[in-house]
Amino acid sequence: MAQQAEHVVTSLPDTVRGEIDTALAPVDAELAHRYPGDPGTRRPVHTVYVPADVLTAATPRAWGDAALAALDEHAPDADAFARAVGLGEDLAQPVYDRVRAKLAREPVEDLRVDFEDGYGTRADAEEDQAAARAARLVQEAYGTGGAAPWTGIRMKCLEAPVRDRALRTLDIFLSGLMAAGALPDGLCLTLPKVTYPEQVTAMARVLAAFEEAHGLPARRLGFEIQIETSQSILAADGTATVARMIHAADGRATGLHYGTFDYSACLGVSAADQSSDHPAADHAKAVMQVAAAGTGVRVCDGSTNVLPVGTRAQVHEAWRLHYELTRRALSRAYYQGWDMHPGHLPTRYAAVFAFYREGMAAAAARLAAYAARTTGGVLDEPATAKALSGHLLRGLDCGALDLAEVTTATGLDRARLEGYAAPRRGDLTGVAP
Repeated sequence: MAQQAEHVVTSLPDTVRGEIDTALAPVDAELAHRYPGDPGTRRPVHTVYVPADVLTAATPRAWGDAALAALDEHAPDADAFARAVGLGEDLAQPVYDRVRAKLAREPVEDLRVDFEDGYGTRADAEEDQAAARAARLVQEAYGTGGAAPWTGIRMKCLEAPVRDRALRTLDIFLSGLMAAGALPDGLCLTLPKVTYPEQVTAMARVLAAFEEAHGLPARRLGFEIQIETSQSILAADGTATVARMIHAADGRATGLHYGTFDYSACLGVSAADQSSDHPAADHAKAVMQVAAAGTGVRVCDGSTNVLPVGTRAQVHEAWRLHYELTRRALSRAYYQGWDMHPGHLPTRYAAVFAFYREGMAAAAARLAAYAARTTGGVLDEPATAKALSGHLLRGLDCGALDLAEVTTATGLDRARLEGYAAPRRGDLTGVAP
């Protein structure tokens, strides 16, 4: 029997809808401008910091070789490595194999040449030469195919004592890149020790001036804001600061990087307790996470200063700590962190690969069921489908997962995964285009 059509009744005049559209038009524009959503592009799983004076064009390869040598010496097989870091038996061999392959193929995903704490205060002529040298070596690395996918510098901050030095180093580095050819696609810039949104505005103005001087497209240059002072979380008037900093960048902010040790010291945390899992660190990163949500700005965790060096027992202890801190950060949706030593690379990739591989089967099954509109033990919504596909895509991008196994498990190709990961604003159906 055919279903009887319902008689639809409305009461609102058509003029009301027009009035509401007009009234909310500024809000619609504000939402689109301030909260465009994640760009949906690949993101690095870490940032490696190297002092400017030790940089070479082969630094990524040298770090990979050192990391492989550490594995050969302290964990020559999958079982030994799994015991060292606490990796489950079922994942030991596949993760170990992927770690070694990653270290051989692409050991460093994001390299930051450091002109700040890792470099210190030098004579102006010396830092001038180091900045020019960094530009030459970065271009050389890109030219030979040996560069990390993302590369750039961390300049000094914009506080008065070092402001001129910071701007001169930035200018020399960027001008050197332009003189040698062009700005690389993976260029990253980091502004440290930000305390006031006005410093972010100033950085944006400097980059705009550089673009104008070289005829570059507007907003070609973006930058990361380093959160490592108490004022960057809570302003003098008691208001939250991070969101204001993001918007002060006028669309140029690409990331928020947490500085573990500067921030901890700023709050008076004793040296023995300064760690990325301290409650003060958790609070700061939670504020960063909420401020960045929906803006397209990505949050990066800090580092550990416990280096995997010394005896095998000492290396294993440092490896386990780094592995556990990385897994903890991943479960809190901090998908990127700092690495300060080649020996951190094996545990960075092991933690990342294990995280995505452990979650793949459940994520794939739930997403496949959602795509097919079947029922199961969990009732998922479009927001959950977004999270599930995001998990799989991040795993694919870093090398933890292979497209063939994900497609087999979900029945979805990459285009459909991306559709679920980035639904249109206001789309309540969650159906991928």
